[in-house]
Amino acid sequence: MAITKTHPIKSTLKTAIDYIVNPAKTDGKLLVSSFGCSPDTADIEFEWTREQSNASGTHLARHLIQSFAPGETTPEQAHEIGLKLAEEVLGGKYEFVISTHIDKGAIHNHLIFNAVSFVDYKKYRSNKYTYRNIRRVSDHLCREYGLSVIEPNGERGKSYTEYTAAKNGTSWKAKLKQMIDALIPRAKDFDDFLRLMQDNGYEVKQGKYISFRAEGQERFTRAKTIGSNYTKEAIAERIAGKRTRKQPRRDDKRISLLIDIQNSIKAQQNGGYEHWAKINNLQQASKTINFLTENGIHTYEDLVVRVDAMSRKFDETADNLKAVENRIEEINMLKKNIKTYQTLRPIYAEYRKAKNRDDFEREHRREIILFEAARKYLSSVSDGNKLPSVESLNTGLTDLTKRKQQLYAEYRKSKKALSEIDVVKANVDTILDVPKRRNREQEIE
Repeated sequence: MAITKTHPIKSTLKTAIDYIVNPAKTDGKLLVSSFGCSPDTADIEFEWTREQSNASGTHLARHLIQSFAPGETTPEQAHEIGLKLAEEVLGGKYEFVISTHIDKGAIHNHLIFNAVSFVDYKKYRSNKYTYRNIRRVSDHLCREYGLSVIEPNGERGKSYTEYTAAKNGTSWKAKLKQMIDALIPRAKDFDDFLRLMQDNGYEVKQGKYISFRAEGQERFTRAKTIGSNYTKEAIAERIAGKRTRKQPRRDDKRISLLIDIQNSIKAQQNGGYEHWAKINNLQQASKTINFLTENGIHTYEDLVVRVDAMSRKFDETADNLKAVENRIEEINMLKKNIKTYQTLRPIYAEYRKAKNRDDFEREHRREIILFEAARKYLSSVSDGNKLPSVESLNTGLTDLTKRKQQLYAEYRKSKKALSEIDVVKANVDTILDVPKRRNREQEIE
């Protein structure tokens, strides 16, 4: 689980950067990384980029915090996730410094990035859409690394007090919810569930609504206030296997046969729901059969081969797209440093010739630092060879941008095709398993 929040930095940028790279918080700066700048001079480099832009505004940078649940990840993994988040959200266009703090109970990332892009000198637009994208990318990365994700469930929202308490692990409702979820699978029936709750330190009060009170809790908590899955009736249904936890609403209307059948099996005694599920499953089965027929897939082995081929194609396209994006980033970084080098070289030449270098350095300290940083970068990438001209780099960028657009179109097409055939395979696997499941149930009876 990762929680993200972001806010602008309008002043004291250096103080903010110094805070997030504090050696005491980052394992001696081992958990500090940067892009397009050095952590030691990031505030100066951010400022230089902003000066190249005509954009107005008071924001110097933005500060993003990504927090993880205690004990769910390692510092190294959290830092890796933070880097991937920064790369995907910022697209290689904004200088940033990222650090992972391990001095508190929960591991968390700090990401500070420039308010202006060094590629096109446009301001970063922070709004509800960009924040949703940050949250979406963060959630996707958490799933990729096997971490939990907070899913929207349609229940009543928490108050700020409840949210803060739940985050800190002190909410009575949060603890009650966890206890109920833990005991339902162990309970034989509702009375057994109440006994288990009492055995685990909860006082039970029955009436129109079922209520619980933990040891040390001042007031009873009505279970229904936790959510619709925690009323007396809902808990009884969940114990009997007639009700499942409410699943997040799917944006894709093509609900897979696998989910339909699972829900249908768990709701067999609910005639109305079972009737609907059977009809819907027949529709999904029909779509699956049509897909197999239209694509000439006649055996299960044919299906597996097709899935593997599409998966390889998707991976290959994704790798090619990433390689092009990386090369675009490299060229943009090269252009940035060449421009800085060429712009500030006259000032550095004056510095080298100055009779009183100390006075000159005090007056032009920022320019000297930026020039030396650019020179160091160019020296590291040139390997003694002559650097390309900005004109040739621009030509290369044009070609790469066209290639990226082509690959992205292929990527989306390949992703859609892989997603469709994955659903088909899941449906087929479920359909093929139904007779086996029925036989097992008959054997048990």
